[in-house]
Amino acid sequence: MSASRRRIAGSVIGGVLGAAATGAAVGAAARWSSLARERRKPHEEPAERGMLPAGVEWSVTADDDVRLSAEVIEPADGKRAALTVVLVHGFALDRRCWHFQRQALAEVTSPNVRLVLYDQRGHGRSERASRESCTIAQLGSDLQAVLRTLAPEGPVVLVGHSMGGMTIMALAESDPDLFVDRIVGVALLCTSAGEFAGQGLPGTFLSRRNPLTRTVGTLARLQPRFVERVRKMINDVVWGVTRAYAYGDRTVDHWLVDFVHEMISANGVDALINFVDTLNTHDRVAALPALSKCDTLVLAGGGDRLIPARHSEVIAAELPGATLIELPGVGHMAMLEQPEVVNEALVALVTRVGRPNGVVRRLRKRA
Repeated sequence: MSASRRRIAGSVIGGVLGAAATGAAVGAAARWSSLARERRKPHEEPAERGMLPAGVEWSVTADDDVRLSAEVIEPADGKRAALTVVLVHGFALDRRCWHFQRQALAEVTSPNVRLVLYDQRGHGRSERASRESCTIAQLGSDLQAVLRTLAPEGPVVLVGHSMGGMTIMALAESDPDLFVDRIVGVALLCTSAGEFAGQGLPGTFLSRRNPLTRTVGTLARLQPRFVERVRKMINDVVWGVTRAYAYGDRTVDHWLVDFVHEMISANGVDALINFVDTLNTHDRVAALPALSKCDTLVLAGGGDRLIPARHSEVIAAELPGATLIELPGVGHMAMLEQPEVVNEALVALVTRVGRPNGVVRRLRKRA
């Protein structure tokens, strides 16, 4: 395409985007303006935000050579870990979202726990990937690469939030034997096994028929700098939307809203748009029985407006032995909104599989 044609195409796309977005932007600005004003109010961050156990940085190479940024936290007492816990974050976030869980799980000593955290492709510090490779199936392969590199032996507990839970399901779909041989526990937080984009906000923005989403995606690929400039211009609106949809508690601390907003803002619009199709078509109910041999925790936020609690109920129905916990009024970022409750459930899961008569001991005998 010639330079003049590219300019014309860019102008046309920009015009379509502007026409489609003007009404929505004006309405959104009016709706979230009061929240944006709140953002400007002085507030202090708690001292514990900066108190995190130190980890060692790693780089994992996926099967298509995409570099994944990871981190490993060994037991604080220097003893050998009895099992590894891998934390898998969701869409538009990065491994920082496990802030409170990183603290709580690193303190578990019975059994001693080794933590692995990583950024999904196209997110956080991990490398950008081609649009074609931004699929949940590929994310499952990426998780397998992380296990192969950073947890090549011993029992493993997988913890996934939102798209991270879908990633675990994709791994179960491609390698169900792994959930018999090595994966001893699974926690699925605020996630879905299918029809995630059927209604509500995901149904609007992940629909193949939504012209605004498609136009933004095209423009983000052709004019990424322009899209990022627009994003900065409506930063307050994005912050307000984050506050409304990430948390159920409307009085949640400002720093928690800022925290999620920082993670979302650190990811390029073009990189995020690449995942729209795969989230729209995700359907892995048939993969859930592979988790039946694991000690499984399913946790939902009763006030989750992105992935309502009914999705967790569907998952639990397919896994009769699973523990289902619903937190009344809690939003999508349950592990940040109610960290004490989520940590208690996760520590209980890790403790159960690590008991002398638990799954870890049985795996050792079988080995």
